[in-house]
Amino acid sequence: MKPYQYDVIILGAGAAGLTLALRLPDNIRIAVLAKSSLTESATLYAQGGISVVLDKNDSVEAHIEDTLSSGAGLCDTETVRYVVENAKNSIEWLIDGGVTFTRHNKNEYHLTKEGGHSHRRVIHSADATGYEVETNLASQVQNATNIDVFDEHIAIDLIKQKQRCVGAYVLNKSTLQIDVFSAKAVVLATGGAGKVYLYTSNPDVSTGDGIAMAWRAGCRIGNMEFIQFHPTCLYHPDAKSFLMTEALRGEGAKLRLPNGKKKAGKAFLHKFDPRGELAPRDIVARAIDHEIKRLGIDYVYLDISHRDSDFIIEHFPTVYERCKQFGFDLTKQPIPVVPAAHYLCGGVAAEVNGRTDLDGLYAIGETAFTGLHGANRMASNSLLECLVMAEAAVRDITELVKHSKHPEKLKPWDASQVTPSEETVEISHNWDELRRVMSDYVGIVRSDKRLKLAKKRIENLKQEINDFYSSHIITNDLIELRNLVTVADLIVRSAMLRKESRGLHFTLDYPDTDEKAENTYLQKH
Repeated sequence: MKPYQYDVIILGAGAAGLTLALRLPDNIRIAVLAKSSLTESATLYAQGGISVVLDKNDSVEAHIEDTLSSGAGLCDTETVRYVVENAKNSIEWLIDGGVTFTRHNKNEYHLTKEGGHSHRRVIHSADATGYEVETNLASQVQNATNIDVFDEHIAIDLIKQKQRCVGAYVLNKSTLQIDVFSAKAVVLATGGAGKVYLYTSNPDVSTGDGIAMAWRAGCRIGNMEFIQFHPTCLYHPDAKSFLMTEALRGEGAKLRLPNGKKKAGKAFLHKFDPRGELAPRDIVARAIDHEIKRLGIDYVYLDISHRDSDFIIEHFPTVYERCKQFGFDLTKQPIPVVPAAHYLCGGVAAEVNGRTDLDGLYAIGETAFTGLHGANRMASNSLLECLVMAEAAVRDITELVKHSKHPEKLKPWDASQVTPSEETVEISHNWDELRRVMSDYVGIVRSDKRLKLAKKRIENLKQEINDFYSSHIITNDLIELRNLVTVADLIVRSAMLRKESRGLHFTLDYPDTDEKAENTYLQKH
């Protein structure tokens, strides 16, 4: 067991965590912990882009209004304004750091339009924006002299001392030892929790770790019932939910029903919303879910084959090549798609600068709940949130580091009462059952009956998992399963408290929207 001491510990290595590490002063000693490789994060797989007002016909006020409209009455107006007003500075910082965005011509960046946006305001790097941003930031972090990177390290729990967060117990996945990391400030940048569902666009690392740890440490958790399902993930047994970017619909792709001959038939979204393919994601996902259930089909089609082949290949090279790997030609045929869990609008209650209820603990990016997204995230506001929140946290964390002392010596991890597990079948079985329960009962369309069934089964799973956790040596899978069952419980409890349908939360028992919009908060004890 090894003790580490830093000024700031950042748990997570996506856009939020890496941006914060790079923007903090270089006299601050920083540890960045990545539970897999440094670049493996939801950011890496983000295709669409980053929303920012650059078009002369667009305005900050229009971006704010579109975000508020998508959020269905639950956005925090001050947070929205702050993030939107600081978008351009964040994009310029990325460009100054070497991030390359697709250009329309020599002097202008190409902007695309996505669901919920009234103007073209999504700056992008072809259809692999996240990859461009993540790899660039990771390269800068690796070259920074004040930042140490610990890949293959997963945090188990936060450490509190005198009602302050002072560090974390961390499993070194290479040595299987549990080390103690202490710091003046701890930052949760662990992303979302898509792996709590059977079908998700998220990578395997998205297991809600930061939210679960913050909950166990006593922080408030907000709006966990609002899970955004991306409407269009590639339907193929080997594709592992490859995301078909929303920008495809922004450039004219249509969602169509199968016609019974494995060919695309009629478009259908206009029946659900006059905006058709550019309706907000919750409406599109529910429309697809409705048609799949109504017709007893496995998928619908996404079709952009009517557009010029060169245009498709130039603007969507990643999607085009990925589809080809699975036997589909985006330029010639419709592509089968299904909705999949994509983004968590709730999380650890935090201010826009990342400050949480617990002194010394910050949460930024998808892990945090600031009120930016309300009841439904507008497309391409997520990477923007990571960038702006990280920048906003810099001043607060810098002052904290300047005026704080390093914590007193922390207790080592006690593993004296646990034994190695003879078999892992219990973990794998509970993992599968948990995700099926969530997908079947707490998905796009909910009901009181489904939520009660989910709660009952999750209570049993929680007990089994906690008993196993208390008795056996810690492993990566066990840590993630423990966090996932915690997050699942928070989602179900939040959903049961909301007696209305709003944004991403749609329930058959309460199909109407209340006049008064209120956030859902949960707090331990």
